[in-house]
Amino acid sequence: MLRRNICNIHKICCFYTAPATLLGETDVSSLNKVFKPMNYHSFSKPQNITLIRHLSYIHEVKHDLEKLKNEPNYNTFTYRTHTCGELRPSHVGQKVSLCGWIQYQRMTKFLLLRDAYGTTQCIVNGDTNLPDIPLETTVKIEGTVALRPKSMINTNMTTGEIEVVINDLQILNTASNLPFHLRDYQKPKEQLRLQHRYIDLRFPDMQNNLRQRSTMLHNMRRFLVEKHKFVEVETPTLFCRTPGGAREFVVPTHHAGLFYSLVQSPQQFKQMLMAGGIDRYFQVARCYRDESTRPDRQPEFTQLDIELSFTNLDGVLSLIEQLLYTTFIQDIPKPPFKRITYKYALENYGTDKPNLTYDLKFKTIKHLFCDKLNDSNFGAYVLPYPNELGKLTTKYKEKIRELIKKYKTKVVLYENISKELSVELFNKIQDTIGERNSCIVSLGDNENACLCLGEIRGFIATLLLSKNLLKINNAMVPLWVIDFPLFVKGENGLETCHHPFTAPHPEDIHLLQSDPLKVRSLAYDLVLNGNEVGGGSVRVHNAELQEKLLKMLNIDNTKLLHFLNALRSGCPPHAGIALGIDRLVSIACNAESIREVIAFPKSHEGKDPLSGAPNFINEDDKKYYHIVTVD
Repeated sequence: MLRRNICNIHKICCFYTAPATLLGETDVSSLNKVFKPMNYHSFSKPQNITLIRHLSYIHEVKHDLEKLKNEPNYNTFTYRTHTCGELRPSHVGQKVSLCGWIQYQRMTKFLLLRDAYGTTQCIVNGDTNLPDIPLETTVKIEGTVALRPKSMINTNMTTGEIEVVINDLQILNTASNLPFHLRDYQKPKEQLRLQHRYIDLRFPDMQNNLRQRSTMLHNMRRFLVEKHKFVEVETPTLFCRTPGGAREFVVPTHHAGLFYSLVQSPQQFKQMLMAGGIDRYFQVARCYRDESTRPDRQPEFTQLDIELSFTNLDGVLSLIEQLLYTTFIQDIPKPPFKRITYKYALENYGTDKPNLTYDLKFKTIKHLFCDKLNDSNFGAYVLPYPNELGKLTTKYKEKIRELIKKYKTKVVLYENISKELSVELFNKIQDTIGERNSCIVSLGDNENACLCLGEIRGFIATLLLSKNLLKINNAMVPLWVIDFPLFVKGENGLETCHHPFTAPHPEDIHLLQSDPLKVRSLAYDLVLNGNEVGGGSVRVHNAELQEKLLKMLNIDNTKLLHFLNALRSGCPPHAGIALGIDRLVSIACNAESIREVIAFPKSHEGKDPLSGAPNFINEDDKKYYHIVTVD
């Protein structure tokens, strides 16, 4: 419609005043040449009333011309004139060039041409027939846009009102021996799709996911750079091992016995950038961890890494809230986001990444166990749920038995409370949960009792949903989890809950020596609909405190002398965070796995089905890199 209006404006200008050299121009400056010499008050003759109306019309669409100038053009630098999702009735009569893949052919007269932007029906007229071309062959079509007959309009296609009458068809590359076809139904299994990812990427949902990812990252960069003057800095991927973190991949060198490690995050680098005066840093960083693969985790991943000097916990949380509110590709609540403590999350939901899209919370019943009131490590909780759910099947009872072994807790089903505990306790529990509810009881070590019941909460929610007994909030529900413990008990002493560079809570520093497990940290996680999508902390910027924490964690300081020296150089107070881009985009695109929003992901086994990596190296390479392999 806008382009048609521009054509009308040119006709008006041509009829009244515009010279021939002006008629081919489409910019606003051309129209200003027409407007400038004209005086509206000079039009007193009746024959000029039409001109006045036309000039008014020109003024009304003037801002549309500016808008047109800024429209994205998907066809620049190519030999197509339009995409396969672009043509509309306003293009009827135009000669166009389209390029794409043949998705479907019918009756030797019709074909459906697809590219990354949509599909267009193309036809041949008269006695001409289309050659038999294999599906997924790439072609270039030149033709004329025509309206479809009303009875053949396809309202399910954005281009469903038009078709292109083919004048010339050029085969660019013939497809052969495809392992599967691109259909919305009967999709091949994921392993086959990953093995032939170059074909799988042509599916519209994969196209959409990757373009949505690109859009969100672009908007994040604009927010950080243009609005808040952050500096994007690329840091090395090859580095030395970071002690106290996740397991890292090692990279051999041709120097005997010397190895790099692939960074699990740019943690040390970004803190050293703060020491170097790059006070507002970010990076879209590739990170690597040699860990088991899950639907939300793979060996290599992407994070938006951010660090900021002269700030605190509230400053970073506010920054991320504004960033996501501005750039997330789905609606997200207006900041500030809800905040809960780690203790509250654990004792109400049994996890540090609770899903608040449904209301299913624990109730504590420790007060009902008089002999355990003074035991700070004892926990007693119930998970209430509607009576209508009924008894659990054998399948779920077996799951609970596995959880009991995993967490070493006592779990009591509703129907067994009177028998395994007491009738009196059953009555008190019933009063606590309400007469319309059943429940599951978890008893034991406080943390383990919560974690065990948290996993049970997950499958109880699934069961309730399957029977329409639980309401789900389909909106995005972000929240911050704060006040994590600084340390947790490990097999060989203290371990860090986040990483060794996390600052302790200033109110708990006095407990570092006397009761370190009670020390809270200034760490924070961002949780979105039950998924951890970001994590960070206020950092230790004092070398003496950092050395003390490393010693408590039994980490050799000599491996971090470069880092400690950076802190001693006058490093400012700083804090930061890393957002998991793969997880964020998968949530925004409603994808079941992060593999659906990564162009070339690893499989659930951590392998690359496309190339077969990881694979063997030959004996010459082993000799060069001083490697000996064992079976």
